Amino acid sequence: MPQNRRLCPLLGPAPGTVYDGWIAGLRQPSPFHTREENWSMSRSAALVLAVCLAYSPFASAAPAAVKEPRAGSVHYVPAGDEKGVPDQFKLAEHEFTFQQEFQPASSRKYELSLVTFPSPVKTPHENNNTVHCEYFRPTSAGKHPGVIVLHILGGDFELSRLCCKQFAMNGIASLFLKLPYYGPRAQPGVEREMISPKPRETVEGFNQAVVDIRRGAAWLAAQEEVDPHDVGIMGISLGGITGSLALTAEPRFQKAFIMLAGGDVAQIGLNSPEAAALLGNWRAEGGSDESLIALLKPVDPCVYGENVRGRKIIMYNATQDEIIPRACTDSLWKAFGEPEIHWVEAGHYSVARFMFDALGRATRLFQGLPSEPPKALPSPKSKPAAKLEAAAAS
Repeated sequence: MPQNRRLCPLLGPAPGTVYDGWIAGLRQPSPFHTREENWSMSRSAALVLAVCLAYSPFASAAPAAVKEPRAGSVHYVPAGDEKGVPDQFKLAEHEFTFQQEFQPASSRKYELSLVTFPSPVKTPHENNNTVHCEYFRPTSAGKHPGVIVLHILGGDFELSRLCCKQFAMNGIASLFLKLPYYGPRAQPGVEREMISPKPRETVEGFNQAVVDIRRGAAWLAAQEEVDPHDVGIMGISLGGITGSLALTAEPRFQKAFIMLAGGDVAQIGLNSPEAAALLGNWRAEGGSDESLIALLKPVDPCVYGENVRGRKIIMYNATQDEIIPRACTDSLWKAFGEPEIHWVEAGHYSVARFMFDALGRATRLFQGLPSEPPKALPSPKSKPAAKLEAAAAS
């Protein structure tokens, strides 16, 4: 096969889903770059992915007409056995309202809408008290699996949207949920973020995120096109850590694709140079390592790992991750019962070149298919070739 065919997805799909294996020729380790160069590579990869989705055989240039806005309510009932779920993540049976505004979509294969509902947590910041989501509903008939998609720390929503488009075009109903204080949830004039220089605010942010996700899962499971018994969660980086925590608190999630994440969250702050800056100079302010570990323990997914044993989980991590220490990933993997895990030779940012592979695996997971695509069968030999081989053997 010519080298350029290995590198260009528009020349034809590989075995399995349409995006599988398109970056197989890019998997050799390369020297790491500066953070700015890595961000540039990540954005370039996202652009390539957007082009691939736009020109894939699933896409259509004639989107359907936009529907009228919809409003309603969802009756929330705790799902399954909540034994082991900590009190800060529990929600009693209740009703909550929602608003849904339909948007133009780039494909007839899915319908796009903006969904909002109240957060179960009321903070002093009004904007943050409304959860904002984007719903990518497959237009094919029948029941579909569903997935909650969570974004990265930097708040670059395009990557999450691309994941949702990929899922929806493959028959997976996808709800992209914006975490506390991100996007429209930010309060003008207020310097507050989910991951705060003040660790106590970080704990509050994680607690709110989990109960927001639980309401999001209830909303998704209540949609008539979604199989309520087949709902999962996917997250990358911060979304992966938050998704891991939500997985332990929400029995509805039976599948999870966790990318670039780890447990022992206090150790991420103490041992990762970039993450330590986000948590503030804890040591310089007189805080001890032990006090930070104790403060963050209630939002550490490793603490509740027993809750997810037996669920279908795939972890996807980088061997040279500059943000998530290898030991933290190993801790999460062990706490979750040593689920399927894939390691790629990359850093936290340069892993973008493996995004096609990750998305292929995630798509198959939520479709209920094996992580690895079926191997292509060898081409049958022509009769003349077979005769020549037989003659040579004799």
